[in-house]
Amino acid sequence: MTRVLLAGADASVTSPLARAMSAEGYQPIVVATGADALKRAGEGGFRILVLDVDLPGISGLEVCRRFRLDGYDAPVIMVAPEGADDMALTVLETGGDDVVAKPFRMGDLFARMRALLRRGGIDPTVAHNGLRLDVSGRRAWVDGEEVKLTTKEFELLRVLVREAGNVVSREDLLREVWDTEWFSSTKTIDMHMSWLRRKLGDSAHDPRYITTIRGVGFRFERT
Repeated sequence: MTRVLLAGADASVTSPLARAMSAEGYQPIVVATGADALKRAGEGGFRILVLDVDLPGISGLEVCRRFRLDGYDAPVIMVAPEGADDMALTVLETGGDDVVAKPFRMGDLFARMRALLRRGGIDPTVAHNGLRLDVSGRRAWVDGEEVKLTTKEFELLRVLVREAGNVVSREDLLREVWDTEWFSSTKTIDMHMSWLRRKLGDSAHDPRYITTIRGVGFRFERT
């Protein structure tokens, strides 16, 4: 499950937002002060941070700046005060990736989160067990031979490689690759997964890369 650090002092905002995040399949960890945000962020394990600019004590901007100085690269969305539409440059200068101003629609925030999660998450070039993936160039090689993948096939592989060793549920694949939570059947995922495996020279019965976890989803094997 995608862990999100949600930092804000106003419980009337963070409480319903955390519930909505949970309903969307995220795992929000809520803190109310800048010091707590900095402490929890430093523990790692978060895929994305949503920080209010006006955190008590240490501001959200300062939390973001220190987070980057410590070498963490998870995407950060800053929540700016109402009317602060000119904060984009300041947010970027402190290491933030995006900014939303209050009041914002949850749907807009979630769309921005999905976009940032799709953009990042793994190194530009990744190698696993004879598979090499160039994320920025959207290219893949198996044992030195380039494999031509469709957009959906590449996105499936990118998400699985990013979570190597962990099971990725079908629901999470639907959200990240198809940007939806529901299909009338799972045949779309199964069909694309079959094509992807064939191109990788993989087999569902004797997997080199992708193992099916029955009733749950798929796991990309580390070795």
